[in-house]
Amino acid sequence: MSSDVVQTLLPLALAFIMFYLGLTLVVGDFRQVARRPKALALGLVAQVLLVPLAGFAVARWSGLSPVMAVGLMVLAACPSGVSSGLLTHLARGDTALAISLTAVTSLAAVLTLPLVVGASFQFFMASQLAVQLPVVAMVKGIFILTTLPVVLGMALRWRFANAVMRAESLIGKVTTTLFVLIVLNTFWDQRQVLLDNLTVLGPAVLVLNLLILGGAHLLSQVSGLNRPDRIAVITECGLKNSALGIVVCLQWLQQPAMSAPSVVYALSMNVFALTFVVLMRKTAKP
Repeated sequence: MSSDVVQTLLPLALAFIMFYLGLTLVVGDFRQVARRPKALALGLVAQVLLVPLAGFAVARWSGLSPVMAVGLMVLAACPSGVSSGLLTHLARGDTALAISLTAVTSLAAVLTLPLVVGASFQFFMASQLAVQLPVVAMVKGIFILTTLPVVLGMALRWRFANAVMRAESLIGKVTTTLFVLIVLNTFWDQRQVLLDNLTVLGPAVLVLNLLILGGAHLLSQVSGLNRPDRIAVITECGLKNSALGIVVCLQWLQQPAMSAPSVVYALSMNVFALTFVVLMRKTAKP
């Protein structure tokens, strides 16, 4: 597939994925969560602060090259993935909280992601920075490709609820297919970079996953959240929107090699997610 086609199709695929997220949201989800602001606030703190801090610790002390370190921080700065609500449901967590956290972090990413990426660029690549970080272009692009599609999807769900519900399953399958194609295409395009860095990058992504899951579990338990809310917070922190991470690296940073951490994460996150789901279901009280 030519680079011009990829540059066009990847952002469109991401926009469709975020549009699907909006289609799954109803006002009632937010009303339920609004009654328990503590759980929502804790989830946001974990996503916006805990995950980037865990990413920085791994990027700083795992021996990653500057390019891979920034790529890992791009991933850590991404909001939750669209599948986190389903996996929260399967793990018997609070699905409404999970969906609300996905929506809010996706909307907030228009500000939080450029801030984290900009700081990471300055810390890890200050001496190698050949061009100015396109902050304005990133903010504009993230708004157009993530925030706007979510809002449009919510509006369509509100206006044509019955039609959307009938088509939701089909659209969900298309979304999954698009995500897989994004990952596979990037994997193939950056296969040599992945092979060259896999011995360091693989363990780094593994440690990041463990830090995020462990930190989210500890934070939610210490804060006294009930079990369904804890599961939602852990799942939301542990499932990142790696498709967005790939597009950020390719589209706005113009650093294809930086997408490697997002690709490795995308290929491994389902193993962690399914393991977590099985563990939660087995330890659930009858």
